[in-house]
Amino acid sequence: MPKIKTNRGAAKRFRKSASGRIKRGSAFTSHILTPKSTKRKRNLRSCGMVAAVDQKNIARLIPYK
Repeated sequence: MPKIKTNRGAAKRFRKSASGRIKRGSAFTSHILTPKSTKRKRNLRSCGMVAAVDQKNIARLIPYK
């Protein structure tokens, strides 16, 4: 059986947590930051978890991470 290639775009965006769930960064953090409040920007720094319905598909894209 050949090795599975990791999707490089997904590898840069997702990581597996210690419990095996998939972590993701927040959107809306890269530009046009001036209208956003300090509190909102601070909360966007924290990572979130991928929704349960998407877990399986994203796990396929990052098999060895």
